[in-house]
Amino acid sequence: MTSYRIALIPGDGIGAEVLPPTQAVLTAVGERHGIEFRYDSFDWSCERYLAEGAMMPSDGLDRIRRHDAILLGAVGWPGVPDHVSLWGLLIPIRRGFRQYVNLRPVKVLDGVPSPLRGAGDVDLVVVRENVEGEYSEIGGRLGRGTEDELAVQEAVFTRKGVTRVVEYAYELAKTRRNHVTSATKSNGIVHTMPFWDELVDEVAGRHQDVRTGKEHIDALAAKLVLAPERFDVIVGSNLFGDILSDLAAAVAGSIGVAPAANLNPEREFPSMFEPVHGSAPDIAGQGKANPLGALWSAAMMLDHLGHPEAGEELLTAAFGALADGIRTADLGGTAGTAGYTRAVLDRVG
Repeated sequence: MTSYRIALIPGDGIGAEVLPPTQAVLTAVGERHGIEFRYDSFDWSCERYLAEGAMMPSDGLDRIRRHDAILLGAVGWPGVPDHVSLWGLLIPIRRGFRQYVNLRPVKVLDGVPSPLRGAGDVDLVVVRENVEGEYSEIGGRLGRGTEDELAVQEAVFTRKGVTRVVEYAYELAKTRRNHVTSATKSNGIVHTMPFWDELVDEVAGRHQDVRTGKEHIDALAAKLVLAPERFDVIVGSNLFGDILSDLAAAVAGSIGVAPAANLNPEREFPSMFEPVHGSAPDIAGQGKANPLGALWSAAMMLDHLGHPEAGEELLTAAFGALADGIRTADLGGTAGTAGYTRAVLDRVG
């Protein structure tokens, strides 16, 4: 029996509702594959921020540093500005644990029709640089409240940071369809994007068995809508990857089922796995939450921990329930969180 210690951060809203089903399915799959999961739960959330003035304690990273992985539910709640919740929890974890790859698979699933005609063959992965780029802390505000008020935000691109995420994208492409598309905007952003392009070219030169494409971000957004099936692995900066992954998930039918992995590929620190759907305050506490995004993220966690067969079994059960018409309300169905979870557990068993 292989045992793993998992840090649970349910967070806010439906985050606390999708993690218990995920734990139940992980337990069932684990029993079939000789895997045991032990969980430590942490109340880090907007609720904690409102009560104590911080999303997590000052020693939060030390508390979870030795866990094998982190499962996050969702973060965000009305009354707490989004930049407070993001910079108070997610970004410190991603940067403190060098989770420099944000991995988001996108595919059209049976039972979740795409809003686009003929998009049934969509199966791509967005590799997003996750710790630098446009989401930097460098900058500030001057002259607040005056007619001369200004804000400056500096983007930070390093050779090491760009090269390692692009290398990851190329290695990933070799396990798929051998095609990488780089998202850029070097015709308008005069310093960082030409630098990005140069480093992509350097990496591409070391992987000549992988086809390489370069697309300006505006054209790429259009092509993701017009011909999403042409893409395999898309690599982009922190901002571009963030936008493209949500767009691609919507093209595939629903951002509500999308997963994400924040990876430290060297495994020096725990990686974090989370659904993309957010805390959904409008349906929180009603038993309507769709746990598929969390289940898919858990399957990615199994892959990362070295159990791809178990991850595939989990996804087969989760996708199979959808294909059989068992869908939650966000997908036009009538099943609640518990009903969909039972259907997945039945298929695992």
